[in-house]
Amino acid sequence: MPSSGVNSAGIAASPRGAGLTFGLVALILAAIAVVGVVLVFNFVESERARDLRAWQVRLGIVADSRFAAVSNWLDEQYAHLTVLAENAALQIYMTELALGGGDQRRVTEEAAQAGYLRNLLVVAAERGGFTGRAVGPRVAANVQRVGVAGLALLDVSGRIIVSTPEMPPIGPTLEGFMTAAPRGERAIKGPYPGPAGNPTMAFAVPVFAVQGDARASEQIGVVLGVKEVEGQLYPLLRQPGAVDETGETLLIRSTGALAEYLSPLMDGTAGLERKIALETPELAAAFAIQTPGGFAIKRDYRGQEVLVTGRAFAAVPWTLVQKIDRDEALAESDARLTRQLITFLLVITVVSAVIVAVWWHGSSRRARVAAASYQRLAERHENQRKFLELVTDSQPNLIFIVDAQESRFRFANLMTARRAGIDSRDILGKTLAAVLGPEEARRHQAHMRLAVERGGPVSAVERVAASDEARVVQSEYIPMAEAEDEEPGILVIEQDITAAVTERERRERTQRHLVETLVAVVDQRDPYAANHSLRVAVVARAIAEEMNLEPVMVETVEIAGKLMNLGKIRVPQEVLTKAEGLSPDELRQVRESIQNSADLIAGIEFDGPVIETLRQLQEHWDGSGGPRGLAGDEILITARIVAVANAFVAMVSSRAYRPGIGFDGAVETLLSQIGTAFDRRVVAALINHLDSHGGRDRWAEFAESPPAA
Repeated sequence: MPSSGVNSAGIAASPRGAGLTFGLVALILAAIAVVGVVLVFNFVESERARDLRAWQVRLGIVADSRFAAVSNWLDEQYAHLTVLAENAALQIYMTELALGGGDQRRVTEEAAQAGYLRNLLVVAAERGGFTGRAVGPRVAANVQRVGVAGLALLDVSGRIIVSTPEMPPIGPTLEGFMTAAPRGERAIKGPYPGPAGNPTMAFAVPVFAVQGDARASEQIGVVLGVKEVEGQLYPLLRQPGAVDETGETLLIRSTGALAEYLSPLMDGTAGLERKIALETPELAAAFAIQTPGGFAIKRDYRGQEVLVTGRAFAAVPWTLVQKIDRDEALAESDARLTRQLITFLLVITVVSAVIVAVWWHGSSRRARVAAASYQRLAERHENQRKFLELVTDSQPNLIFIVDAQESRFRFANLMTARRAGIDSRDILGKTLAAVLGPEEARRHQAHMRLAVERGGPVSAVERVAASDEARVVQSEYIPMAEAEDEEPGILVIEQDITAAVTERERRERTQRHLVETLVAVVDQRDPYAANHSLRVAVVARAIAEEMNLEPVMVETVEIAGKLMNLGKIRVPQEVLTKAEGLSPDELRQVRESIQNSADLIAGIEFDGPVIETLRQLQEHWDGSGGPRGLAGDEILITARIVAVANAFVAMVSSRAYRPGIGFDGAVETLLSQIGTAFDRRVVAALINHLDSHGGRDRWAEFAESPPAA
């Protein structure tokens, strides 16, 4: 019996001990689960806060970039007007006008000074973008067309002294702006709806007396600039390279109790057409105005929840708002954190024994899979290397791949190995400097850094010194995406183009000698117009460079100017040297000589549109020219430039049978034909070269009388 009791007790004790053990394990697992859940939620919140801080930095960078772009644009507008306000001739005129009590008749040579100031304003308006087409009907009736942009010089009473032809009138808006502008200080108005209904801004810079200081009492006038800003200001709000679908940069200002949206909105609303009360709950615009530099989650004009930050301007009562929809910005973060939370909650429900078993089995399996994967990877790399060698070793170019960080070779073709004088296998792992030399390494590394910064290919054509002679090489630097087991790399392809460049330079020399020979032939047959073609070429090139055209277009206008009179070899010499008036048939022959010039060189290949430039040389801006009746921008810019240069040289050059009309007379004639025969921009560039870059001094010989025939 005793033994039986002991057995009974022993049998009974075992289940109780197992139960206690299971309960203790379950309690521990439950505690671990609770702690794990708390830690996971804390982790999720910290990750979300980290993502918000990252977006705060990202939006701040974009906001600072766009803020700087807009601020620089505002400074540029002031700079254009300040150059005028500090012009010595303008200050002298305004000082004389002020001393004369505002009576223009008491200004010395008032007409000449006013004409010069008008030309100065026209050139400055073209350069600073203070131009625009007038609004209103273009009809032969007593209906005035109203300008939308321009520059004007005003006295202290607000009276316009001189202005550009299409300067808007001083209506109530501008009059109120000039009245409210503090004396002696710069001022800005706008944006506001201009005469054409488009967003417009006005800028005012004070003019001070000669030898006076910048005090309010010394102010004697104002330079006023008006322009439509839709095409200049609003594009600055677009961040280059931005890929966010809902990212948006806005300009706003506080107008009483309203937030006024100055720039176009993503929903299609135009600038100046949307106002929302500042008291609107959680309004992003109100937050940006009240807390410049802050960052928060608010609601935009659509009621959409957004991440927003703002920047306040000092020069204007504007606030820049940078925002992005919260759903787009944090979608990936929310999904990732949700997945992490669900995964963890599932994991902690698994029994410890099962976890251990699965881990043990999985570890062994992963080891086998990893080994097999590494084997496949090694075989794949070897196959890729063999394929690259097969393709690239037959190429005459240097082709190699280097590590983007340390510039160490990963691959090199046969031509690279020959250049280095070592086997292609021995190159791998060595640096650029060790294989190609320090000088070549520095050249390649500079372009490689640029390719990495841009995130795209970079091309470079350079002259490099070789042991025997200089070579011209064209190199391509192509960033390679980061692989799973490798750092980012750069693919470099270098091609020797010395022969091609040498041949092109030889062809250009031959072409230049041919042109000079043809010009000499024309000058011998037409002594009255000797050197005319060369002078047209000089003036045309100066205009093209003033307009910052591409080098090939600059060369085009120079060649076209030299060859424009080539067709005169088909005109009888007695007609060219005839002193009295020409008959209608003779006039026709002379007029057709330019088209004949194009026909004579039709078989010659030029880098630019030389032949088409000659064919369009007699076209007029308003379409009244010939032979095709082209108008406006339909006419090549090169043809427009040579046409102005030809007219200018013809007017200022003296002939045996008549004197030239002088630079001022030629400029007045060209200005009078803007919009009919000539392009405003081309004439403005010519005037600027004459007055600002020494054209009058260099071309003074044009007015000298030619030797008697």
